[in-house]
Amino acid sequence: MSLKHIPNPVHRYLMASYLYYNRYESIMPDEEFDQLARKLLDEYDYWGKHPHCPTEDDLRAGTYLGEYPQIVTVASEIYLREVIHGDPL
Repeated sequence: MSLKHIPNPVHRYLMASYLYYNRYESIMPDEEFDQLARKLLDEYDYWGKHPHCPTEDDLRAGTYLGEYPQIVTVASEIYLREVIHGDPL
């Protein structure tokens, strides 16, 4: 299951990246993640103003290894537990 229902692409990108690099959980196909990075790059004039948007270099590299905002880590952990593993609070 992917994060397509989350409308903000910055949030989707960061959550997918956090879960992949910190929890070793791939929640979207690599191609979808790459498309998301291209979308953010194509619309960087808009999304780059988001306080947590990865840099253009991160997006071009197709990775994000920076610090994740607490809201991303908490939302990602809840998503992983409830949606992926079916374990509600």
